[in-house]
Amino acid sequence: MGLSFKELNDLHMDVLRELGNIGAGNAATALASMLNKRIDMDVPKVKILEFSEVSDLIGAEKLVAGILLDVSGDIKATIMFLMEIEAARNLVTLLMGLPVSDGDSFSEIEESALKEIGNILTGAYLSALSTITNLTLIPSVPYLAIDMAGALISVPAIEFGKVGDTVLYIETEFAEGSSKVGGDFFLVPNADSYDILLKSLGVIVNG
Repeated sequence: MGLSFKELNDLHMDVLRELGNIGAGNAATALASMLNKRIDMDVPKVKILEFSEVSDLIGAEKLVAGILLDVSGDIKATIMFLMEIEAARNLVTLLMGLPVSDGDSFSEIEESALKEIGNILTGAYLSALSTITNLTLIPSVPYLAIDMAGALISVPAIEFGKVGDTVLYIETEFAEGSSKVGGDFFLVPNADSYDILLKSLGVIVNG
């Protein structure tokens, strides 16, 4: 493998921040259309993290709703969109117009709504990445899991941790009126896909 995400300079990070801006903008537009409401968006924070830092950042013991999907095509990667349970409830409430059930679980209808929201949000980021890199990116059917953040993060860590330990992290917050919903987007490429992604972003990779 040539460069890793860790070795990107400020110019390359600016490109990744633009990816975060476009992705979050796409997501806000898609959510607004889905909810038929005005959705505002904070400027997303974009970072390159190690798997261990992800757990520390979110809190490994924190219960979250996670949307996970695999990416195929020109690269192979895993995408995760994690939301704290309260944020997930707020999103479902916005979508359905009704308060969601209490506790740590969701009804079948609420889970279906969460999957649809997750599909739209991850699709928005994937579309932004495809636009910036000009790569063909094909998402799998999204999988919804309610679990501790550490357990969900371990899924791509186990699969890709042997060949790469860094992830692209985009923190996003959406607002509808006084209701705020935060979510964490992670892109975890496999080893070969790092080089492909970096080249497509204009980074010279020494092979």
